Amino acid sequence: MNGRKYAAEAIGTFWLTFAGCGSAVIAAGFPQVGIGLLGVSLAFGLTVVTMAYAIGHISGCHLNPAVTVGLAAGGRFPTNQILPYIVAQVAGAVVAAGVLYLIASGAPGFDLAKGFASNGYGEHSPGKYGLFAGFLTEVVMTMMFLFIIMGATHGKAPAGFAPLAIGLGLCLIHLVSIPVTNTSVNPARSTGPALFVGGWAMGQLWLFWVAPLIGGALGGILYRWLSEEPSGQVVGTAPAE
Repeated sequence: MNGRKYAAEAIGTFWLTFAGCGSAVIAAGFPQVGIGLLGVSLAFGLTVVTMAYAIGHISGCHLNPAVTVGLAAGGRFPTNQILPYIVAQVAGAVVAAGVLYLIASGAPGFDLAKGFASNGYGEHSPGKYGLFAGFLTEVVMTMMFLFIIMGATHGKAPAGFAPLAIGLGLCLIHLVSIPVTNTSVNPARSTGPALFVGGWAMGQLWLFWVAPLIGGALGGILYRWLSEEPSGQVVGTAPAE
């Protein structure tokens, strides 16, 4: 039933946001043995790999409004399911940010002003990159992410390896773009932490909706042009109600 698909998307996006952002908030800078940018990049990739195997057969494992929109633009997802998928994804991300806050705030010296893994540009970019650089990065990275997803889930792609290709793709995206925007490519992931940080994070959140959605649509359309032959929709196989 569709309710199971939405629940799967909420749970999957919870895991992506909690574990991905949690790796940055809790483990990245831990004295002497912190995982650093490489570890955070790997953590985000692993969230997608693990959830793709866990719920891909239920909902398609989008975990990301830009993925949902991009798959629809590429002809691989029904447009009437875009809104409920996005609502489920955002809900999962917000709950994840709440749980992460409860855990992270238990440490002495915790300070939301440090960013709480929020995405930003200008003064709030890890590398102080400006608005245009942040916008272009998010568009291009999300476009290529959708290109990878469309190809990896194509009917003629090697069977069973899509989660690895997609997860490694997200890891690579983070390896490149964390210094620019702290890497979004996912409006839901950006919304959860921003709600807790407030202020500047909410003021800049628009970019991390607009740019990934544009990039996702471009990636879906580009791959659809490159490979026009029909292939299965990425919707999972939960039984109909």
